[in-house]
Amino acid sequence: MTQKIAPYIIAVQTTPMDKAFDSQKHEGLLYELWEKSGAFTPKKDGTKPFTIIMPPPNANDPLHVGHAMFISIEDILTRYHRMKGESALWLPGVDHAGIETQFVFEKKLAKEGKSRFDFDRESLYQKIWNYVQDNSGIAVNQMKRLGASADWSRFTFTLDPMVVDFVYDTFMKLHSDALIYRDEKLVNYCVKCGTGYSELEIDYEERVDPLYYVKYQLVGEDNTYVSVATVRPEPIFADTHLAVNPKDKTKEYLIGKQVINPLTGALMDIIADEYVDPEFGTGVVKLTPAHDANDFEVAKRHGLPVHTAITMWGRLTDDAGAWAGLKVNEARKLIVEYLQAQGNIEKVNEKYSHRVGTCYRCHSVIEPMPLPQFFISVKPLTEKVLTALSDKKSKVHGTGRDKILVNWLTNLRDWNISRQIVWGIRLPVWYEVAQNPHISVTFLNNKQEKVRGTISELLKDYSLEEIKKGLQSVIAPKGATFIVSKTEPTETSIQETDTFDTWFSSGQWPVVTLQIREGDFDQFYPTSVMETGYDILPFWVMRMYMLGMYLTNEVPFKDVYLHGLIRDAQGRKMSKSVGNVINPLDMVEKYGADAIRMALVMGSTPGQDKSVGEQTIKGMRNFSNKIWNATRYVKELPGTQETGAMDQEFHQKLQTIVTEVTDLLDKLKIGQAAELVYSSFWHWFCDEMIEAHKKGDLSDSEITAGMKTFLKLLHPFVPFVTEASYQAAFATKGRLLISEEWPNK
Repeated sequence: MTQKIAPYIIAVQTTPMDKAFDSQKHEGLLYELWEKSGAFTPKKDGTKPFTIIMPPPNANDPLHVGHAMFISIEDILTRYHRMKGESALWLPGVDHAGIETQFVFEKKLAKEGKSRFDFDRESLYQKIWNYVQDNSGIAVNQMKRLGASADWSRFTFTLDPMVVDFVYDTFMKLHSDALIYRDEKLVNYCVKCGTGYSELEIDYEERVDPLYYVKYQLVGEDNTYVSVATVRPEPIFADTHLAVNPKDKTKEYLIGKQVINPLTGALMDIIADEYVDPEFGTGVVKLTPAHDANDFEVAKRHGLPVHTAITMWGRLTDDAGAWAGLKVNEARKLIVEYLQAQGNIEKVNEKYSHRVGTCYRCHSVIEPMPLPQFFISVKPLTEKVLTALSDKKSKVHGTGRDKILVNWLTNLRDWNISRQIVWGIRLPVWYEVAQNPHISVTFLNNKQEKVRGTISELLKDYSLEEIKKGLQSVIAPKGATFIVSKTEPTETSIQETDTFDTWFSSGQWPVVTLQIREGDFDQFYPTSVMETGYDILPFWVMRMYMLGMYLTNEVPFKDVYLHGLIRDAQGRKMSKSVGNVINPLDMVEKYGADAIRMALVMGSTPGQDKSVGEQTIKGMRNFSNKIWNATRYVKELPGTQETGAMDQEFHQKLQTIVTEVTDLLDKLKIGQAAELVYSSFWHWFCDEMIEAHKKGDLSDSEITAGMKTFLKLLHPFVPFVTEASYQAAFATKGRLLISEEWPNK
C-alpha cells in the first residue's frame, strides 16, 4: 500500500465517524486503495471465470448518463461475482468511433475556417489521432470516478496495433472464404459526412414536403400526358423509364408505350412491374435507379441502365445540363420553376407527409447512390447465430428484444463494410495502377492544389509518388482488380482509402480483446455477459454474434443484458435544447458516485427505459448516509448485550434476504435486487431491527453480524460508502470489503 493510502486506513479506523458520509473525502482515496491492492485483476488459478467485455465508449468524449448506466450495471455484476470467489474480469477499452469522431473533429476544423478537403489523407488522420490522444483520458478518469472496478492493465483501444492486425486477419479470412466481395450497389450515402452507411444506420423522420404531379407527354398522342407524383423532381433528367403495376387494369393500356422526358426530351419506355403501388399518386412511377432502392431493384430485374444524377458531393452531375453543379435543394427549386413554366406541373400537394431517411450522425437527408463497396455475404454468418439462439446457447434479456434480434438476423442484407472516411482502420486492399487505369483519384499536389482525375491521365503530369503523398481519396470502378495484403505488394500499387465500418472492427471486440493477450482467450471466452443499451442491438450486438461465431464457432457471450434509455423525471428524452440533460459527473460531485449508481439501477428492467431526476439521485445520497450512520451505531456498541428474544427470528430473516438477493443477481434481475436490498436495509434492518436492539430484543452480536452482512450485500451497488463503513468499523489486518466473500445463502 502506498504512503498516501496507509494514513487513510489508519484515520478512518481510529477516529470517530463523521455524522454524515462525505463522498468527496472518501471516494478518490478508496478507489486508489482498490486499484493498488490488485483487486481488479482476476485470478489465474483455474477458478470459475466471470467475464464482461466493456462496451468501449468514444475515446475523446465525456461520459453521459447512458454510460453511467452501463458502468453501474457492469460493476455491480463484476463486484458480485468477484465476492463469490470467481475469477472476475471486466475488461475495459475505448473506441475510435469512426465517423462519430471525424464528425466532431470536422466541426473543430470548421471553427478554424478549414475542412477535411484541405488536407491529404495521412495528415488528416494524424491530426485526428493527436486530437483523440489529447482527450483520451477523459472517459477513463470518469469511469473511475463512478467506481468502475475494471482491470485497467488490460485496457484496449480499437486502433491499437494488435487490434488492427487482428481485424486485418479477419478480413483476409473472410476474403479467403469467399465471404467478401466488391460490387457496385445502391448504398445509403451522406453527402455532408462524405460516406456510405449500412441500412441499419439510417434514421427515418416524418416530414412534410410538396408532392409534385409531373406530366410526361405520350409519344404520338398530341396533348396526351401521363402524370407522375414525386417529391424529387430534380433527378428527372436521369429517369430511364416509367412503370405501372401489370395488375392495375386502369393503367394496363400504358404498358409498352413511350413518353418524353420533360427535362431532356429523351424517349422513355413504360414497363410493368408489380412493385408499383397502384394506390400511390397516379399509379404510375418514374424510375431513377441510381437514387432509389426500389427503382434499383426494378432496374436489376429488367436489365435497365443506371444513370447517376447526383455526385458524392451532393451536386447534380454534368448530365443535368443547365442545372449541372447545383446543390440538390437549389436545383429542385429551379427545376420546379422550369417545369411549371413549360406546363409540366399538373398540381402540387403542399402537405404530403412521408418518411425520409436521414444520417444518424448529422441528420442530413440520405442520398441513395450506386457506389463500389466491399460487402460481406451475411447469410452464412447469420444462420450460425440463428441456430445458436434457437438452441438456447445464448439468451437476450430485454423485453421482446430477442425476437427483434431474430427478425434482423433473418432479413439482414449483405453488409457494406466500406466507409469513405479517414478516421478508422484502412482497408488492406491495393490496386495495381497499370491494371486499373480508370481509378479516380483526388490528391493535393506539391503546391497543395487539389487535383482530381483518372490515374492514367494524372500520371502524364504527376509522379505516382506525388499522388500517394498527397492522396485524399481513391474510387475504383466496379470491375477493378485488387490485392488483399497487410503491406504494400508493389511500388506501383495504390491503397484503397476507405476504412472499415466501425461496427466491423468493434464486432470482433470480445474475441480480439482476449486473443491479444496470452492465455486470456482460453480462460475467459466465451464471455459471461454482454451488457449494453438496447439501441445498439442491431449495430453492435448482432455483429458481435455474427463475427464471434464465424471466428470461434462459439457464441461470444452466454447472456446479453440490454438496459433501456435514461429519461428525465417526466419520462422525456434528455436533450440539451430542452435543458433536461443530467451530467453524471456533476451528480457525482454533488451527491457522490453511490447515489447516482443506485438511482440508475434501482427498479430498472432490461429493455425498458428508466426515468431519473436529480431529486431521485439526491434521495440516494440519503441512503448512503443511512448506511454510514447505521454502521456508526453498530461500531459504538459496548458488546454487553449478549442475547435477545428476536435473535433467531432476525437470523432467519437475514438468511432469507441473502438468498433472495443472490438469486436475483444470478438471474440478472439487477433492478429487483437493488430494490430488495434497499428496502430490506432501510425499512427492516434500520427502522425495525435497530429499534428492536435499542429495546433489548436483539443482541449486540446479531445486529453487528447483520450490519456486516448488509455491507457485503450492498457493496456491489454502493461500493464507496460500504467500503468506507467497513474500514471504519470492521476491517482487520488491512482486509478490504471488495475482496470479502459473498454471504452464504
